Amino acid sequence: MLEQRIHLALGSQCNQDAVLHQLNASLKKNRLDDRIQVYCHTLNDLQKPACGIYPERIFYENINENLMRLLVEVQLLNKTPLEQFQQLKLDQSLIERFDQWDKDRFFYKQTRIVLKNAGKINPEDIQEAIAMDAYQALVKALTSMSPQEVLDEITLSGLRGRGGGGFSTGRKWQVAHDQKSEIKYVICNADEGDPGAFMDRSLLEGDPHAILEAMMIAGYAIGAKQGCIYVRAEYPVAVKRLEIAIHQAENLGLLGKNILDLGFDFSIEIRLGAGAFVCGEETALIASIEGQRGTPNPKPPYPSVAGLWGKPTIINNVETLANIPQILLKGSKWFRSMGTAASPGTKVFALGGKIKQTGLIEVEMGLSLKEVIYDIGQGCGQNKIFKAMQTGGPSGGCITREDLDTPLGFDELIQLGSMMGSGGMIVLDEDNCMVDVARFYLDFIVEESCGKCTPCRIGTKRLLEMLNKVTQGEGTLELLDEMEELAYYIKTSSLCGLGQTAPNPFLSTYHHFKDEYIRHVVDKKCDAKVCKALLEYTIQADLCKKCGLCARACPTYAISGVVGRDPFTIDPNLCIRCGACVLTCKFDAIKRQ
Repeated sequence: MLEQRIHLALGSQCNQDAVLHQLNASLKKNRLDDRIQVYCHTLNDLQKPACGIYPERIFYENINENLMRLLVEVQLLNKTPLEQFQQLKLDQSLIERFDQWDKDRFFYKQTRIVLKNAGKINPEDIQEAIAMDAYQALVKALTSMSPQEVLDEITLSGLRGRGGGGFSTGRKWQVAHDQKSEIKYVICNADEGDPGAFMDRSLLEGDPHAILEAMMIAGYAIGAKQGCIYVRAEYPVAVKRLEIAIHQAENLGLLGKNILDLGFDFSIEIRLGAGAFVCGEETALIASIEGQRGTPNPKPPYPSVAGLWGKPTIINNVETLANIPQILLKGSKWFRSMGTAASPGTKVFALGGKIKQTGLIEVEMGLSLKEVIYDIGQGCGQNKIFKAMQTGGPSGGCITREDLDTPLGFDELIQLGSMMGSGGMIVLDEDNCMVDVARFYLDFIVEESCGKCTPCRIGTKRLLEMLNKVTQGEGTLELLDEMEELAYYIKTSSLCGLGQTAPNPFLSTYHHFKDEYIRHVVDKKCDAKVCKALLEYTIQADLCKKCGLCARACPTYAISGVVGRDPFTIDPNLCIRCGACVLTCKFDAIKRQ
């Protein structure tokens, strides 16, 4: 766990690289790099580097390389302030800036392992990556570990797949290792398609060398000599940086034939996907790489036994691979010291939706959902009331206020009717209609269905049509029962995992917010005022100024009245619920209910 925080303030004229390098090197040398979080801030008006140490709130100025080394070894390691260097007369405005930075709760409960280099190094410069330990785990594996020892270390770490399935990474690798085949493959699944998810993209753009190194370690462990990164073409920056990273690694002898003269060969190529959601499923991804239509195939056999071109293949997503070098460098016990027994380590989430502080976060497994929403995300904006959190994207489900004390973990989220997924977290507040949320995700699923199996191709289409009826005021209680029955048919009979989880958005919202569905079909009302067909616009006569602005804004001429004489009225049969009148009225005379 993180114990302290260092805020380092650097001016544009300061020797930034040397001071920061000395700090990171000293922390690593004294094995403090996992317990102390470093934040760098640039102040153009600062002539000499300064730093603040929290929570002790001790400040130093005129920092140089030697002082930074002493600061780590004496202040941080031995808990003894450097009285002879401490500047108690540090400019008060600068102290206030340090305090303000430390109030930024967004980073407090994060533990950055996967994201440790993202935003800190130039991803297009391999030398900066090497300075931050890139390829050291590969060297360790090739020079002092057998393939089985690598597999044992990954298995002992308890690392589970971060792409959504949560399967043991070590077990998957072991199966591929045990296959008798001269040709094996390693595939990085970077086909990130969930709405609101941008974890893989940020990793590929911020630290591409970590992925290359992990793929080579995986190749060494299972006996593969070729790797493939399957990334969607909509990520041009990620693709560009991967190409640069591969080229630079090849030039330094870190990739290709006889790597580092250690007798290990491994090459990596990039394959671009067309952005099909279903290609995130591993058998569909393999079919796409082989030049076939990207559709899933029944399992078994699993790719670890017969994958790409029928050869043993391991497929891991970007975040899973990014953990591998750190596990080899620091050990499985170190990795297991974070998170929970069943879900060790950290997880990267894309936190978005109706929340004050959005962004990419990395937290230890076991942190409660409440801490993520209210400590890191700082709650819903505009003092709105939290309603639910959608996790796992279209394949996941919603989590309500009653379950916010649940610790983050693969098994815990499944018990709530949701799932970890790849890491998308969408926060919803009182202004969200849960029926409309289910309709949104199901509409996405219908568009992305590969169409290979009937339950997914036709069943999701029918379910979406039923949901549309509910949102348009045409639903009945009998229709709700039919929807639930159909959802379970789809769930139990679809070919692949994507089809089997396709009804989850409906089932989850229906389970937790059944009263909203009943309100839609019985009272024909949407309390969140989202479903347009269920809204009614009326003009309050006592507030109407008889100006006629609303009538001029109405595209269907549903508003009538005489300017300056009578209050205006709205004909509900002509009104299309566009809301143009509400936006135009300056006197809040139009009520939407």
